[in-house]
Amino acid sequence: MNNIIPIILGMAAVTYLPRLLPFLILSNRTVHKRLDVFLKCIPAAAIGALIIPGVLSATPDMPMAALGGMIFTLFFGLWRGGIIIPVLGSVAVTYLILLGMI
Repeated sequence: MNNIIPIILGMAAVTYLPRLLPFLILSNRTVHKRLDVFLKCIPAAAIGALIIPGVLSATPDMPMAALGGMIFTLFFGLWRGGIIIPVLGSVAVTYLILLGMI
């Protein structure tokens, strides 16, 4: 039990330092426009890579339910933005499709 604190502190340092170092090293520099555009695409790519495979395998008997939820999220998210309403709305749309109400 005594050796768990250094392990936790070490894991925190290993997680925090890679996030802190770019801010410290690049704080006085400007980023090239193409690199900035590329970096702004990473969150959307990560969401797609992490969420879409799980969504497609969540309802294997009714893939249209997953597709309906994804379509709602895509259109509502692009139209209004945010994250809470698109996520809750996609859950509701998927649930209604699974119940056969849509």
